[in-house]
Amino acid sequence: MRRILPFLVSPLLLLSCSLDDLPELVIPVNVDYDQEMRELVENISSYAKNMNRDFIVIPQNGIELVTTTNTTTGPVDTGYLDAIDGIAQEGVFFGFVRVDQRTRTSESQRLQTYLDLAKENNNAVLVTDFASSNQNINRSYEDNQGAGYISFAANQTTLDNIPSYPPEPFNVNSRDIDNLDAAGNFLNLTNTSGYSTPQEFVDALSETNFDLLIIDFFFNREPYTEEQIDQLKVKRNGSPRRLLAYVNIGKAQDNRYYWESFWPINPPSWLLKAVPGEQDNYYVEYWKEGWQDIIYGNTDSYIYRIVNAGFDGAYMDSIDVFEYFDSLSTVEADQ
Repeated sequence: MRRILPFLVSPLLLLSCSLDDLPELVIPVNVDYDQEMRELVENISSYAKNMNRDFIVIPQNGIELVTTTNTTTGPVDTGYLDAIDGIAQEGVFFGFVRVDQRTRTSESQRLQTYLDLAKENNNAVLVTDFASSNQNINRSYEDNQGAGYISFAANQTTLDNIPSYPPEPFNVNSRDIDNLDAAGNFLNLTNTSGYSTPQEFVDALSETNFDLLIIDFFFNREPYTEEQIDQLKVKRNGSPRRLLAYVNIGKAQDNRYYWESFWPINPPSWLLKAVPGEQDNYYVEYWKEGWQDIIYGNTDSYIYRIVNAGFDGAYMDSIDVFEYFDSLSTVEADQ
């Protein structure tokens, strides 16, 4: 699922040079796109945990990477699973194609096969389903609980609100959430467009009893204060919870702090064309050093900022972009 990001319209859109002038993709030779993504996730984990050994790393989608062959019957990639603390997937039981629509049984079973392999390796499984009717919201939570997954039923794909139903989080509790294993629920709210100020957003989330919060690292390009981070880490009932920061490691976004004004006319070698249908998103050659330097490894990198700000973990998106590059490689090979 693709979400509308909560930032202001980029002034770059006003430039006379179109971002469509960014280079066409030239398929590199001898690049294992799947393994490159595994290694990117593993290296991010190693870097973050060197700063904070308890830092939580959760990749979302692209769950095929849990096996070395990307197939349900392939050997489990223990190196990848040992590097992460949990794995996340959207639409396992509801909303894979459309909000409030049950996911096709064959697809749901396929996804569960990979998720169960991760769970058997002691990784937590987080599922964001998309359901709007009370009946299907209930079914989503029940199905995920039956499978042993921690879940959140979002009522729309934009992830911009705290659902009014159920009035309390599923599996609400007063436990101290010191790790993923203690969590019984989570809130995935990465789009802050419905809130006027960071403090309004923080106050709204503080009035909930979710065990985990997944939010964007920024509010309209501005990071949260230390006091706001501390406030978000406490449930309404006074118990501590975990706070995770959303970060897109597989696509560049022109409304992020790292985007340079000259890129439309002089792009870095790793920056490619816009992702069709996804505002502000651009394909990147994520295996290249320039892009990876933006994500981790130095004091200006995304992951450094997340750890340094006091977040408990990173919720990493666009893991599945390797499928796009795989598909292009297949087409070229057939020609």
